[in-house]
Amino acid sequence: MKKIFITGISTEVGKTLVSAIVTEALEADYWKPVQAGELDYSDTDKVAEMISNTITTFHQNSYALETPMSPHAAAEIDQIQINIDSIICPNTNNNLVIEGAGGLLVPLNDHDTILDIIKPDYKIIVVSRHYLGSINHTLLTTQLLQEKGFDVSIIFSGDAHPTTESIIAKKTDAKIIGRIDEEKSINKETIKKYAQRFRENLQNL
Repeated sequence: MKKIFITGISTEVGKTLVSAIVTEALEADYWKPVQAGELDYSDTDKVAEMISNTITTFHQNSYALETPMSPHAAAEIDQIQINIDSIICPNTNNNLVIEGAGGLLVPLNDHDTILDIIKPDYKIIVVSRHYLGSINHTLLTTQLLQEKGFDVSIIFSGDAHPTTESIIAKKTDAKIIGRIDEEKSINKETIKKYAQRFRENLQNL
């Protein structure tokens, strides 16, 4: 069974949207290890609302923090310290989608970052949203992961930018799963459309 970690090149690039699509495509379980803020309508709630299959199990956050900030800062406000030894991957016989918080080097405490909770057997999907500077951010993120020995794929988000997408593909040699267009609305039908479009590539990770 695959464990697929979803990370992004920055904040607000579409990690939760991609997590929903991958979860639906593989009828996988879903786990958000660290949630910072929006506890009344968390990323777990959002994914649950977007998918259609009845197989997915949603696993509890290891840390659910009150404030929408970097996890290390949100934890300090909650007067706790994040211990990565307490972030234990759920036991499941299903494929598992794991959604990160922010980018790879977002701090969890004074020593550890999101990168430190990614296990060697995880497959990585980098969400790259098109904006000025996104090429640099995508290359930095992908290069760091590849240097650590991870199997990295990319999903692009936003209107087509062929020159951007082609140079990233050439410079990273990462597998390109596909691109999510700018959609007027995001609903279950949207998720099912991309789940079907990406399913074969995801199954071949």
